[in-house]
Amino acid sequence: MIILFGFILLLACLVVGVRHGGLGLAAVSGIGLAIYVFVIGLVPGKPPIDVMLTIMAVVTCSGFLQASKGLDVMLVYAEKFLRSNPKQITILAPITTWFLTVLCGTGHVVYTMFPIIYDISIKEGIRPERPMAVASIASQMGICASPASVAVVSVVAMLGAVNFPASVVTILSITIPATFVGVIVAGIWSMRRGKELANDPDFQARIQDPEQRAYIYEENKEASVVKELPRTAYWATIIFLLGILVIALFGSFPNQLLPLVPNAKGLWKPLSMTPTIQIAMLVMAALILLVCKVKVSDVTSGSVFKSGMIAVVSVYGVAWMAETYFGAYIPQFKTTLSSVVVEHPWTYALVLFIISKLVNSQAAALAIVVPMGLSVGVDPLIVLSFVPACYAYFVLPTYPSDLACIGFDRSGTTRIGKFVINHSFIIPGIIGVFTSCVVGYFIAHALF
Repeated sequence: MIILFGFILLLACLVVGVRHGGLGLAAVSGIGLAIYVFVIGLVPGKPPIDVMLTIMAVVTCSGFLQASKGLDVMLVYAEKFLRSNPKQITILAPITTWFLTVLCGTGHVVYTMFPIIYDISIKEGIRPERPMAVASIASQMGICASPASVAVVSVVAMLGAVNFPASVVTILSITIPATFVGVIVAGIWSMRRGKELANDPDFQARIQDPEQRAYIYEENKEASVVKELPRTAYWATIIFLLGILVIALFGSFPNQLLPLVPNAKGLWKPLSMTPTIQIAMLVMAALILLVCKVKVSDVTSGSVFKSGMIAVVSVYGVAWMAETYFGAYIPQFKTTLSSVVVEHPWTYALVLFIISKLVNSQAAALAIVVPMGLSVGVDPLIVLSFVPACYAYFVLPTYPSDLACIGFDRSGTTRIGKFVINHSFIIPGIIGVFTSCVVGYFIAHALF
């Protein structure tokens, strides 16, 4: 009975906390933690310190990249790519936003792409909902396929804690092709979604009003990113990309490139990828700072740094609460859940998907579910197979990128339906995540 009460309390804290954003989620998790410890009498679990430190290192590096305008360099080339073949915008837009996220480790770059995607689609007579909704979905799917993302480095740290040799390269060899295929399939489906603008009565009625027509078709001043960038922005981009390459090399050849350090048993082993990633990210941030003369105040005021640090606090509160609850009842969970997950591995993906929606964060969902899954006997190969299932916050259209997408679509075709759940993102999201999980499962089992 106490186990059930504890689980209901966990869900209640997630549901209430997520309404107040990442910081609110962390704060409300503190209430759940206090009840577990002072009322029920559970022993406090251990906060995921390695995961949090890794997130901080990644966010610091990404913040310096944004402040140096290195992100803008990538956006310039992304715009050129999209405008080179405008009639294929429904396929090219999600590929572009996915790729930008893979490079940068954050889906926040998509905000600059929305006005460009809208401008191209409306001029080509393409229903803007088609490329814009799937582009928003693709930008978030790219998170678990990026060597610079919180989600990927978190999985490396958590698998390393159970001595499973999963490097960044190991994870990316599964998630990159899996999510890319998912993006392509979602894009192909989107090419035929909705009515053509010429046959859409709602759209046609809207443009009968001269003011509305001018608003929908007006030249968008934001539909082009800055063309003239300082030379230091290009240097920052080069430093960042070279740093990502170095991390990939360390992950591929740890025995040859990483120094040997003693482990808990006194055996000399190559340095774990967790501190390696942390050190590399801080070095990249320092090089961008010194070479590109970045103002530190610009870093701390940037959207990437702010959202990343909120993610740290969110993971801290949620993961600590979850670890306290699940850690206390590991024997019971092993008895009841291990056989189910072993016989039906897809149930692990379903749990990860549901928790992701509750916490609205891929990193936080992984921080909750992966340690719990490993502790009850989930095969680490299943954990690797279903990493893409950590993205489910499209189910309800409350995530900032989805709301921004609706706002940038002046045609009104990207929208939230009468029943809320029937919105523009739900089907592309389900198609993308489901396809990615299926492909990831087969790739993981074929490679390992």
